[in-house]
Amino acid sequence: MNEDVRMTAWVRGRVQGVGFRWFTRANALEIGGLAGFALNLDDGRVQVVAEGQRENCHRLLDWLRDGDTPGRVDGVTEIWGTPRGGYDGFEIR
Repeated sequence: MNEDVRMTAWVRGRVQGVGFRWFTRANALEIGGLAGFALNLDDGRVQVVAEGQRENCHRLLDWLRDGDTPGRVDGVTEIWGTPRGGYDGFEIR
């Protein structure tokens, strides 16, 4: 079962000012079929929203947790939901 989903993740650690959002976008585009964004938050975290097939969202989440990311990831919290749409590809905000 590979329905479309919305995955929202909050990434903690040293993830701002190190190219993390750019690499997240590049990875999402490499996985393919994902729309959404990566956004720096005021508290130092990066929020990642991805919509697409569940398998592809899981691949992005696995990369956020265990991949060769820039900076240092101390933890990732995610929630799953129904896609809302309205994204034009995968953006850096």
